[in-house]
Parts: sequence; C-alpha cells; structure tokens
Amino acid sequence: MSQIDSEIPSQAMTSETNSDSSTGIKKEDDQSTSLESLPSVQSQSGSVTEGTPKHRISQLLPPQSQNSAQEPRRTSSRSIKRKKFDDEVVESSLIKTERGRMTKLSTVTQVLEKLEPAVEKEQPPAPPPEKKKVSKSINSAAKRAKKQKPPAPASTKDLGRWKAQDDLALITAIQQTNDLTAVHLGVKFSCRFTLKEIQERWYALLYDPIISKLAVQAMNQLHPDVVAEVQSRALYSTEEESLMGTVSSTSQPTVEIFQELLEQNPDTFYPLRTAKALHNHWLLLKQYHLLPDQSVQPIPRGDHVLNFSDAEEMMNDEELREPKDDVLEQELSVSDRRNKNEIRHLEQELPKWQVLVDSVTGISPQDFDNQTLAVLRGRLVRYLMRSKEITLGRATKDNQIDVDLSLEGPAWKISRRQGIIKLRSNGDFFLANEGKRPFYVDGKAILAGNKQKLNNNSVVEISSLRFIFLINQDLINVIRTESQKLVPT
Repeated sequence: MSQIDSEIPSQAMTSETNSDSSTGIKKEDDQSTSLESLPSVQSQSGSVTEGTPKHRISQLLPPQSQNSAQEPRRTSSRSIKRKKFDDEVVESSLIKTERGRMTKLSTVTQVLEKLEPAVEKEQPPAPPPEKKKVSKSINSAAKRAKKQKPPAPASTKDLGRWKAQDDLALITAIQQTNDLTAVHLGVKFSCRFTLKEIQERWYALLYDPIISKLAVQAMNQLHPDVVAEVQSRALYSTEEESLMGTVSSTSQPTVEIFQELLEQNPDTFYPLRTAKALHNHWLLLKQYHLLPDQSVQPIPRGDHVLNFSDAEEMMNDEELREPKDDVLEQELSVSDRRNKNEIRHLEQELPKWQVLVDSVTGISPQDFDNQTLAVLRGRLVRYLMRSKEITLGRATKDNQIDVDLSLEGPAWKISRRQGIIKLRSNGDFFLANEGKRPFYVDGKAILAGNKQKLNNNSVVEISSLRFIFLINQDLINVIRTESQKLVPT
C-alpha cells in the first residue's frame, strides 16, 4: 500500500506537467478518456478494470476508499455531480428534469391513491370556480349600482309640477282659510293635485329650507300683474262671508253698497278685494242658499216638479255613504239605463198627451195667457215670451235686452248679448247662440254661431244657471193653422 501511494503522486505530477506543456485539445482528450472510464469503475463495484491508469482511479474514488481499500465500498443511486460541458448542458438538464418530474408524479400518484377513498367518502369534488362569470356578475352589479340613483324624497318628487303661481295661490288660500281641505276643493291650480300632494308641498314650504328658498325666489320673479291676478282669486274667509251675509237676500244690492261695506271693514277683507268681486260672490251665496236669512228649499213636488235632477243628486249623495258592491252596481246601472230610456220616451210623448188633455178639459196651464207664446222659467224668475223674437243676455246701462239673466243669479260669465229665441211661422222655436260661452239644450252643447230647436220642457243651461222652456200649445196651434191658410195651394 505504501508503494502504491508513493507512486501515485509522482505519476500525477508527471501527467500534470505533460498536460501543461500540451495544448488545450489534449486536455479535452484526457477528460474524455476519464468520462469513458467512469462506467467501468461504477459497474465493477470497487474492482479496477484492466487498461485503466491507477492515477485516474485514485482521482475518481472517494477519500474513504483511498484510506481503507479493504472495506466494502457502498454505492449510491444518486447521480454524480460533475462539471458539465457545453455539449452536455441541454441533454443532461432535460434528462434530470424528466427524472425529477417522473419521481414527483409517482410520489403524488401514490399519495393520491392512498387518500382517494377517504376523500370520496368525506366530501365530493367541488366544481372548478367560474372566474369569468363572477367577474361578469361583479361588473354587471357595479354597472347597475352606477345606473341606479338614490330615490328622491317625496317633497322633491313633483318639484317641476309646482309653479310659482301655484305656490303663491297655496300660501294665500291657507292664510285666508287655514284649511287644506278647503284649499284642495276651492283653489284652481295649474295642475290637478291631490290633497296629499298639497299637504306635502305645504310642509315642504314650511320645513324644507332648500325648497322654500327656491319657491321664494321664483315668486319674487313673478310679474306684478300675475301676482295681482292670483291674489284676486283668493278664497273668502269666514269673516268676509259673515260680513257679506249682513246684506239681505230679498234686496237688490248694487255695487255701491258693497263698496261701502269694503270701506267700513278694511281690516277684515283681503287687500285686493273689489266691490264688484264682493257683489259676484254675494250672488253665488244667494244662488246656493248660503246667506244667513235663507233656508234650504225642499224638493218640489206635484205640479212644480220640473225635472229629476234634484232628486237624482240627493240619491247620489246617499249612495256615496254606503260601501260599493260590484255586482249590485252593475245591475243597478242596467236598470237605471233602462228607466232613463223609458223616462225619455215618456217626456217626448208628454206634449202630445198634454195637448189632448187640454183639448178635452179646456183648462190651460196657469203659466200662460192669451199673449204669452212661451215661458223661460228658472228658480227665482219667470221670463215671458210675448213676441216672436227675444234676446237673452246680461243687461247693462248701455245695453238693454229682453231677458236679463243676471236677475236669476251670477251672470258675469254671460255675454251682454248671449242668444236669441225666435219663433218660426211653422210654430217651431229655435235658440241661436251669439255669445262666447256655449248654451246647453237638454245636455247638448250649442256653440257660438249655431242654433238648436227648443221643445216643450227643454232644459236650457248657461254658465251656472238653469231654465225650463215651456210652450203655450194652444196659441202655437192657432199660429200654425193661420200659417197653413196663408200658404197658397
């Protein structure tokens, strides 16, 4: 052993000197020969093959084998780490990675085979998460959140519907009456508002600083004429109506009386009240029997029944208090329609039967005399038609007409020359409209420039006034016979 150890370093030195003196190509050849001798050394399990130099073997053997050559050598299955050359880098790395992958896959498969039954029993495999759908749903939810705006409060929901004139009328009416229900029923706004909307707007004007500030700015920008017009239509307070009630309903007051009343009570009446406005409102109170010295008239009976409007209104008021039944309402509507058709036919036949009765009894109605052709009868006044043509309208100082409709009730919406009633030679009466507002004959509108035939018991309406047109049948029959005699045969 000592001789071998002494020979190896000397040979190694000679080989190194030879290699230094030689070119780089010779070194590569020596290294290639060492690589060729590597498998022979590993395959012999410690034995040295013939033809292999001893100094090469000593360089490849581990130091433990050099110290004790008699001990059995242990081999390892791991690959020997050595320096890699350019032509070996790709191939060896690929082989190593493939082996590493194979070993990893084999270990993973073995672990999975052991754990597979336990995993199947405990929990089923979960489906893979759908990342795209989640992202889409998140994006859609974000877009919806952007599109959706916060709901506007109730006070600002209908902010565009309320105009400055409406706010001014609302404030003025509440100051006069202190009653939102009366304001809802009596004030005419630019748009139809419910009682709840009026309440919400009033509370917003009181307690919402933003809305109240905007409303005040809008009202300040109104023209003075518009403000005066809105305030002139303010509701009448209870104190104002009580002062107007001091004027007797049986008298015929003039505008001067209301002017004196206005001058005596300037603090009670609204500043923009005029004597003419007080007179017109007093006429309305008188028409609807709202003055203190008036009593509600009972429903006319017997021969004084002119139509069924009063009784029908009373029945409708009673029906409103009871709960509705759809089936019953349908049956009642069918029977009501049938009864109305029957009443209409009877009214159309009534003049014929009236003529027959009068011819048999010889008794004419009390409304007529020998010179009266027809009568236009209202609630308070009867207008007698004693000529073949009469004019209807509103009498003034400069305009005198035959039938002054202002005697019946409020007539400021009626034209000075509203219409003409004319009798033709054949005994037919016609009503011609010459005013701005339409007439209504038996519910049919007669516009300006048109005319309509008047029958016996026809209902004539203009503005808020209603009349019954009655014809003297005896005198009309005489006129018809005379006109037939004058016609040449």
